[in-house]
Amino acid sequence: MGASNGILCKEKVSESEPRRRSDRIRIYDEMMLQPDTRYLSQLSFQATGPGITVCFVCAGNICRSPMAEAVARARSVGVPGFTGRFESAGTGGWHQGSDADPRARAALAKAGYSLVGHRARRYQDEWTGAISLVVALDVENHRDLASLPSLRRDPEKLVLLRSFSPAGAAGGKALDVPDPYLGGPAEFEASLRIIEESLQGLLGALGASPRA
Repeated sequence: MGASNGILCKEKVSESEPRRRSDRIRIYDEMMLQPDTRYLSQLSFQATGPGITVCFVCAGNICRSPMAEAVARARSVGVPGFTGRFESAGTGGWHQGSDADPRARAALAKAGYSLVGHRARRYQDEWTGAISLVVALDVENHRDLASLPSLRRDPEKLVLLRSFSPAGAAGGKALDVPDPYLGGPAEFEASLRIIEESLQGLLGALGASPRA
């Protein structure tokens, strides 16, 4: 299995086991596409507190996860007793070292947020020990992250952002924050609105929201 310090490569499947592997994928997908409401109660004792570190993860770390990072930072500023850290990364390294997509920065600016000094990076397995919560932006990102040894050992650290949104209760694609990369300003603004809605629930669970 080709593996580096980042996300594991797709495993090669021999001709003798395609049905078994497809069954595993089907079972995993059915499990992942069900709304999971456990997280809100779990976070009250697993990932709360002033010193937590939360990492938002999308595919390339130039669109959705930097927007989530910027919104979380802005909304948690000034919350009494909260000194947690928000950061972001991608499951892939295609854009490593790049700034956030200009369309993401424009959507953030239009909504009153700032993102300064961002440099895209790929999530590394060895980071998990120092991170309190890894927040995937869609089901595919969650699946990729769940293949990492550290998150197989510590699966409660991995959640889907939209599972904290009322819309996420529907399961399926409602658990995805749509990737706006192939779209225009309207798509980026729509994804940002979903991120804002979902973060209201997540930050409340973390004790990092003025409303909490």
